[in-house]
Amino acid sequence: MTRRFLLACLVVAAAAAAPALADNWPQWRGPKNDGHSAEMGLPTEWGPDKNVVWKLKMPGHGSSTPCIWGDKIFLTSMDGEAAFLFCIGTDGKEKWKRKMTANARGGYRGEGDDASASCSTDGKHVWAFVGTGRLACYDLDGNPAWEADVQRYGKFGIQFGIHWTPVLYQGRLYLQVMHRNAQLLVALDAATGKELWKAERKGYSKGESPDVYASAFIWEGDGGPLLVAHGNDYCTAHRIDDGAEVWRVDGLNPTTNGAWRFVSSPLVTPNLIVVPSCKNGPTVGLNPVGAKGKIGPENPAELWRLKFTPDVVSPLLIDDVVYLLGDGPLTAVEAKTGKQIYRQQLPAKQIYRGNMVYADGRIYIVGRDGIGLVVQPGKEFKVLATNDLKEKVYASPAVAGGRLYIRSWDHLYCFGMK
Repeated sequence: MTRRFLLACLVVAAAAAAPALADNWPQWRGPKNDGHSAEMGLPTEWGPDKNVVWKLKMPGHGSSTPCIWGDKIFLTSMDGEAAFLFCIGTDGKEKWKRKMTANARGGYRGEGDDASASCSTDGKHVWAFVGTGRLACYDLDGNPAWEADVQRYGKFGIQFGIHWTPVLYQGRLYLQVMHRNAQLLVALDAATGKELWKAERKGYSKGESPDVYASAFIWEGDGGPLLVAHGNDYCTAHRIDDGAEVWRVDGLNPTTNGAWRFVSSPLVTPNLIVVPSCKNGPTVGLNPVGAKGKIGPENPAELWRLKFTPDVVSPLLIDDVVYLLGDGPLTAVEAKTGKQIYRQQLPAKQIYRGNMVYADGRIYIVGRDGIGLVVQPGKEFKVLATNDLKEKVYASPAVAGGRLYIRSWDHLYCFGMK
C-alpha cells in the first residue's frame, strides 16, 4: 500500500508540474521550440483598444520575439543608435535594461535590425544576442555573467544583417555562424561563455547562398539529441558533443542558384522535420529517426518533397497536418504524405514575417501590417477572427500565463480576456 501510495503521489505531482512548465515562453518558438503553447483562455479578438491588459511604448523598433519566464519578459530593442536588452514585468512595467551595443543598425528597406534575434532564458539567466555580434548572459536581476563577440569567428559579411537566434539546450548555447566569412557551428558553455567546440559546416557557398538568416534547433527524437543547422543550400544534423555531421538534406537549391538565401527555419519535432528553402523552391518532410547520410528522394528518411516553400515563416505541425504560410496563401498538407489538403488565400493582403503560434486550440497569425488572424486548425479552412493592430509587426506572438503578447514596431502589447 505504501509503494502504491508513493507512486500515486509521484503521478499527481508530475501532472501538477506540467502546466507550470507550459506557463513560460522561454525561447523564440515556445516551450518546445515548435510554436505550441498549452495555455488556454486566450482572446480571439484584439486591437489597440480591444482586450488590452496593458501596452508599453518601446523606445525604438525591434523584431525579436519576447521570451517570458514567471513575471519577467525579455526582449531586445533599438533605442536611437543603440540596442538594449529589456526586462519588463508581466504587469507592463520596465524592470531594467542593459546596453548591448552602441552602434546598432536598422534593417534593409525598413525590415529587421540589430535587435532581431530573440532571447532565451532558463529561469536563472537570460541570454541575448544582437546583430553587431555581442552575445551576453545576465542573471534575472540584470547582473552580467559573461559576454562574447561572435565576430571573433570572422567579420560579419552578410547582405541583410545578422538575425540568428542561438539555441539553449542542457547548459549549452549552440550557434550557427553562417555568412560570407564563416560557415561554422559553435557550442558554448551557457554558464561561462567558454567555447566547447566549433565545426565547419560547408555548403555550395555561391553568390548569396552563404547569407543565412535562419536559426539552429535541437532535435530530441529517438537517437538524438542532434543539432539541426539550416542554410547555405542544405539542412544538416550534427552530434551535439563535437558537431560531426550525421545527415544532410540535398536538392534544396535545385538549380544551384547563386541568390539562394534561407530565411525560414525548419520545424523540428521528434518524428518529423519539415525543411523549407526559398524563392518557390522545395519543402521536404523527413523522418529523422535513424536518418543518415545524404537525404533525397532515394533515401527512405525522406517522406515527401513539395514544389513550393514558405520563404520567411517557419512551418507549424498540429496533429497530422503541417501548415505552410507564404505572403498570402496558407497551405495545409498531410504530415505523413505531404498531400495537399487545402491552399487558401488569407483575407488580409500583407507580408508575413512572424511565425505562427498554436494555443488554446487555435492558430494565431500576425502579419507585417499588424493584421492578426485566428485560424481554425484541421482539414477545413476557416478564419475565426480578423484583427487590426494598425502597427507594423515583425516579431512572432508569444503566449504565457493566459496572455497573448504581441511586439509591434512601437509597443509591446499584452492581450487577455477580461
